[in-house]
Amino acid sequence: MDAHQAATTKKKVPDWLNSSIWISAPPPADDRPHRPAPDPPAAPVEPLTRPPLPLPPPSAARREPPPEPEAEEPRDGDGGESRESGGPSAEEISRQSQLLAELSRKVVDMRELRKIASQGIPDGPGIRSAVWKLLLGYLPADRGLWSSELAKRRSQFKNFKGELLMNPSEITRRLEECTTCDNELRSETSGMLSRSDITHGEHPLSLGNTSVWNKFFQDTEIIEQIDRDVKRTHPDMHFFCGDSSFAESNQEALKTILIIYAKLNPGVRYVQGMNEIVAPLYYVFKNDPDEENAASAEADAFFCFVELLSGFRDNFCQQLDNSVVGIRSTISRLSQFLKEYDEELWRHLEITTKVNPQFYAFRWITLLLTQEFNFADSLQIWDTLLSDPDGPQETLLRICCAMLILVRRRLLAGDFTSNLRLLQNYPPTNISHLLYVANKLRVRGSN
Repeated sequence: MDAHQAATTKKKVPDWLNSSIWISAPPPADDRPHRPAPDPPAAPVEPLTRPPLPLPPPSAARREPPPEPEAEEPRDGDGGESRESGGPSAEEISRQSQLLAELSRKVVDMRELRKIASQGIPDGPGIRSAVWKLLLGYLPADRGLWSSELAKRRSQFKNFKGELLMNPSEITRRLEECTTCDNELRSETSGMLSRSDITHGEHPLSLGNTSVWNKFFQDTEIIEQIDRDVKRTHPDMHFFCGDSSFAESNQEALKTILIIYAKLNPGVRYVQGMNEIVAPLYYVFKNDPDEENAASAEADAFFCFVELLSGFRDNFCQQLDNSVVGIRSTISRLSQFLKEYDEELWRHLEITTKVNPQFYAFRWITLLLTQEFNFADSLQIWDTLLSDPDGPQETLLRICCAMLILVRRRLLAGDFTSNLRLLQNYPPTNISHLLYVANKLRVRGSN
């Protein structure tokens, strides 16, 4: 390579990337068992295929937060592993006071709330629960409307449960009570419909599109899939798994939320992985110290899940995978982000080692990073995701790009196999530093 070519090649590494804040040294030997990664494909595949979502990692891979999530990381992260939980820092105490002050206002200043929450929501009784509900639009900014709005939504969810989870036999019985007015007929049949009175749509063997029984049998397959996935949700956390009645009731709540969502959204229904998205919402709301709020965690989590998923709905529609709004397009945007911010790394990954971003980014994006970090760290990442006034999609892509940049030295030194293994089993990192880098990318992008 002549001098001119060498100079040209060097220009592809942006000067701003030479700053030490972008460097994440390889962590020491990690004794955390990693999630099993699928065997890497022999060559990149052009058409997008939805890989099966892996089972969650073994119990040692994550630490379960206490009923109130752990204190957040310090904001001056060094790019190393997450620190163990300890006493709150002065900055966290200050941020908690600021959040409490905002939540006590007659009308919450949403702009200020987003600004504070984006840095991470510290420990505090019910703070994250209230802030997330505000950020997702479930609670209005006017505190005076909270009680009436919550009562209306929770009553609506109760009606959903009564209507959508009803067995067809119960539907038929109620139809009978509504349509049979002849007292003599009631006496003769002992309250049962005569054979001629049972419509075709109410017969268990009916295959008609309007048949309640046909719909019931179609739903059974989805309900069985939801049941299997819910039982695999965070198996390392006693909150979600175990033989206790508490864990079983939490599993039932997740199943109810997902079943009702599937029935109300026939265009999307249920897609594997949705259980991982509803779990953090339900966990946070169920651990609200306010007993009334905790008792209504199922309803609150359902409506917040609907709102959150509205920004990612197209990623779950397989028919849209190859469209401009589908998951393939979203992954392509991540690739473009990386090319813009670090062309050398982009070229090494996608051109030299041929690591197609769909091999690792599909799970990152569709599951909102819930499988890449431990549960407490995921909550901190979500604080930032939910705080974006334009929706979490752009912030998510910047965080994904920052994840790549923080391990750039290891990626640049790796080949296809080692890089794919690294990205499918992302190493422990300081979450505050990761979010700091992602925010730097936002600032650069706006300039």
